[in-house]
Amino acid sequence: MTVTRDEALNVAKVLTEALPYIQSFAGRTIVIKYGGHAMTEQTLKQSFAKDIVLMKLVGLNPIVVHGGGPQIGDLLAQLGIQSHFVDGMRVTDSATMDIVEMVLGGQVNKEIVSLINRNGGRAIGLTGKDASLIEAKKMVVEKMTEALSTPEIIDIGHVGEVTQINREVLDIATNSNLIPVIAPIGTGPDGESFNINADLVAGAIASALGAEKLILLTNIEGIQDASGTLLSTLTAGEVKSLIDEGTISGGMLPKIQCALDAVANGVTSAHIIDGRVAHAVLLEVLTNEGVGTKIESNP
Repeated sequence: MTVTRDEALNVAKVLTEALPYIQSFAGRTIVIKYGGHAMTEQTLKQSFAKDIVLMKLVGLNPIVVHGGGPQIGDLLAQLGIQSHFVDGMRVTDSATMDIVEMVLGGQVNKEIVSLINRNGGRAIGLTGKDASLIEAKKMVVEKMTEALSTPEIIDIGHVGEVTQINREVLDIATNSNLIPVIAPIGTGPDGESFNINADLVAGAIASALGAEKLILLTNIEGIQDASGTLLSTLTAGEVKSLIDEGTISGGMLPKIQCALDAVANGVTSAHIIDGRVAHAVLLEVLTNEGVGTKIESNP
């Protein structure tokens, strides 16, 4: 295929624009939560894998944490098991937990590992149970109603929250030029398994490693103001103001809180980006404009 002079110049422009970012982030860890359309649409899956491989080749240390809710729901439906949710969290009894481990730790994790490897990377699949990478405890869900004077405790089964990240296995992987791909399954004090929200796991890993960036792929453009205009850069204080005034609400709140927690715990910046855009990760990390919202700690 013949490349025109203008096309060649555009490629050179893109590469030179990326150079200072590559130099600045060389050797730094970038944790990416992978989910949404980017994880189900074939073209986006390929572009994501290539982004991760290229980041590793130019000296960055990407770590991928993936979800898999739709895949879990599909298999449960095929088995005739109805899914129930409380505050957006899947009620996970012992039988459902077996399915979650099979889908996340087996099917989804290995597909992502294979995809990265086919594009020239060296990925390794892990769950939080490997080397006790993710220690967890049972999540307690409380509901308050007008009829009750004290909150009602709702048992949602094997749903957990992170208590500790043991980083040794991640250090070994990155120092061996491997790309960790992590399924968000934690292990409890007695060896029990816990299903954990992938955003929370990614945030906890980014905080434990002192990552340069936490990137959360979503199915929206990013954080918008009241008029619907994308806000490309915000401080933590500005984000909290948007929450207080109701501009940020509903289902985005847990994801935004995860980003705020990360920058409060030493992560340089957190990014809410549009995973429906091909090569969204590279565009956010290595270009001036980006494709989402960058959140920084207060100056």
